[in-house]
Amino acid sequence: MISLILGSASPRRKEILSLFKIPFQTIVSNFDEDSHPFKGDPSQYVTELSQEKSWAIPNTDSNTFVLTADTVVYREGQVYNKAKDRADARRMLSELSGKWHTVFTGVSLRKGDCIETLVDRTEVEFDALNSEETEIYLDKVHWQDKAGAYGIQDGGALLIKEIQGCYYNVKGLPLGVLKTLFLRFDVDLWNYI
Repeated sequence: MISLILGSASPRRKEILSLFKIPFQTIVSNFDEDSHPFKGDPSQYVTELSQEKSWAIPNTDSNTFVLTADTVVYREGQVYNKAKDRADARRMLSELSGKWHTVFTGVSLRKGDCIETLVDRTEVEFDALNSEETEIYLDKVHWQDKAGAYGIQDGGALLIKEIQGCYYNVKGLPLGVLKTLFLRFDVDLWNYI
């Protein structure tokens, strides 16, 4: 049986990881994401953030895996992280309304001093939102801890017209990437379903 630390406070990542019979504990990384500015490449950005989060979690047991991830919404050179407040969330939703954007998630799996990282990307098209729909969303859906101020699950699905790629990537932890990372450490997730 493997041992795992999930380095995330995200309830969505906990939920996705719970699809497998892998016991895990949650330890939130103390890495300050704001200390790492975006430099133009969203794939490199989420890779670096995911790895920095991993290294910020002490792991003295060489048999325990540490899993970390970082998700951003990206459109036309701009990264949309978590909204600072309602006005910021409104701005993000307005800028994404009726348009395509890309969700990037960097996932890192570490065991001892060995770390492997992969990035997944999913294209998402928003429906055109009017101001009333935007305010209803902000009133009734939990947007505070989500990249781009939205989640694909629950009522947030009403924002989305189409996705091309992995649903779980938009939710915060792409399963294909997770499977591949574990295989790099000779762990087959098929043995844990």
